[in-house]
Amino acid sequence: MWLINTTTYELEPFTCSKNIPPYAILSHTWGKDKDEVSFQEMVRGVESSSTASKGGFKKIKITCRLAWKEHHLNYAWVDTCCIDKSSSAELSEAINSMFNWYQRAKVCFVFLADLQ
Repeated sequence: MWLINTTTYELEPFTCSKNIPPYAILSHTWGKDKDEVSFQEMVRGVESSSTASKGGFKKIKITCRLAWKEHHLNYAWVDTCCIDKSSSAELSEAINSMFNWYQRAKVCFVFLADLQ
């Protein structure tokens, strides 16, 4: 499982389920693929790149800010950028684990882009 550090926006891997720290999770409506931030973009680093101007990064940033400031959580999980979709094994594991990941989250934020 990959989690976003809520202060650095860097992805960090957690391989043993016993060692997964408390985290926030984002449930959201996806934008266009070109507007969402991918795993590969997060791995490269987003703060100093054009990725930071994407609409999807705004959702990540708000999630991290809320997780840290309101809930004192050091980590967050967002499906668009915490799953390496280029790896079929990782994608399959993520699909099979998603219910547990939502259940284990300390808080779930919801973002509905289509509501005014």
